[in-house]
Amino acid sequence: MKRYLSLLLLCLLPSVTAYGGGMIDDPLLGRLLVDQMEVRAGDGSDPLAWDAEGWLGYDLNKLWIKTDGDYLDGEVEEAELQVLYSRAVAPYWDLQVGWRGDLRPEPGRNWLAMGVKGLAPYFFDIDAALFLGDRGRTAARLTAEYEILFTQRLILVPDLEVNLYGRDDPDTGTGSGLSDLELGLRLRYEIRREFAPYIGINWVHLYGDTADMARAGNRDVDDFRFVAGIRAWF
Repeated sequence: MKRYLSLLLLCLLPSVTAYGGGMIDDPLLGRLLVDQMEVRAGDGSDPLAWDAEGWLGYDLNKLWIKTDGDYLDGEVEEAELQVLYSRAVAPYWDLQVGWRGDLRPEPGRNWLAMGVKGLAPYFFDIDAALFLGDRGRTAARLTAEYEILFTQRLILVPDLEVNLYGRDDPDTGTGSGLSDLELGLRLRYEIRREFAPYIGINWVHLYGDTADMARAGNRDVDDFRFVAGIRAWF
């Protein structure tokens, strides 16, 4: 009888785990990571850019929020927000689905977001997603990051982001196919694990129809900048 009661408890409380001879609940945890908060200096204006994400939830199920954008001359030039449900499907891998909103520049766009996030072999941090918008709009994005430890405090981080779109959207200046490629290289020093200033470089290049639209609007298709900022998590 005791055996069957134990099995029933395990079925009803899948988040309960054994530890130290007792039973503890799966705790509610959260984390906020400001991965990039930096000034990008180069030709012309020097915007303040951010890239942050946070989550709240349990071991298997979490609510994720991701945001990035640029701030210049007292106004938000670019801003994106994602609100996602995340479910652990394998060790170090989560399946994510939810909403992506392109808030700036206008007109804004709303997307259904579906993707995976996790740690690939050789410790590459991967975030890949597909997006479905209205009027048949589609998009895809891949971001990858890798940490090279010179010491326990001094860390070099190369990163990559690639965006693709399924059709032209002249109102937002994005063209079909490969739209843009962004490469970064940042060297940070962790004063504490939770706080690290860094310096580095960032390069963005536009391709295809997106580049053609940028040229027509007298905008650069190639942007190389030096960056300085902080990384922090709580």
